[in-house]
Amino acid sequence: MTTISEALILMAGEGSRLRGSDKTFLKPFVPVGGRPLISYTLDALLHGGIRTINFVVGYESERMIDQVKQLIPAGLSVSFVENGDWQKQNGISLLAAADRISQSFLLTMSDHLFDGAVVGRLLDSFDSDYLNVAVDRKLDSIFDLEDAMKVRTRENKIIDIGKNLRDYDAIDIGLFVCPLEIFDYLERAKSRSDRSDCSLADGVRMMAHDNKVRAMNIGDSWWQDVDTPQMLQHAEKRMAEGMLSTLS
Repeated sequence: MTTISEALILMAGEGSRLRGSDKTFLKPFVPVGGRPLISYTLDALLHGGIRTINFVVGYESERMIDQVKQLIPAGLSVSFVENGDWQKQNGISLLAAADRISQSFLLTMSDHLFDGAVVGRLLDSFDSDYLNVAVDRKLDSIFDLEDAMKVRTRENKIIDIGKNLRDYDAIDIGLFVCPLEIFDYLERAKSRSDRSDCSLADGVRMMAHDNKVRAMNIGDSWWQDVDTPQMLQHAEKRMAEGMLSTLS
């Protein structure tokens, strides 16, 4: 079985929904439970066996890089990829790193919290023939379900994805094990756009239509997207209840 030791973190955006008009902080470093948001992701990846991380940066990239470097734990090797088109969707950020990646890799975002068990489970049981997407089937527990990235599955395969799906049975939590093929699909999605733009979901949807996306249920594990002040408040409340105790 292929062993995954390399990850890619998307952190090129402005984070305006959380920051509002406040330019004094960058979203990945907003304090959550007394620590920068991104530090939980770094701990989770290191705990799961990741040893190399590529960060895709864009908005205020120099400041972003300087602050990330101060948080890198021992045992992690890091590099940075500049996305000059950071105002576009996150598929463009992923494509910016295409020439840095040479084998299957773990992909996540800089604004998602999840406990270490999720990463370990995904890396222990992914299928290298597919795009593997960690999903949450506990729909009643999702905070701000309207904003969540919804997926429709058939058995263990994802057959559609989108925030506006009406028929869905799980939520994409923003954690993936990707084959290199994801870059080909994103290029195709980009080429179909009038603005040479695409989202990660566009690429996932195209792969799903070709029966190449596998859903991996996180079970009882916890996660939270931190995209708005309300999500941040909810995350801190759940963390106070011990949801991320394995990483503290």
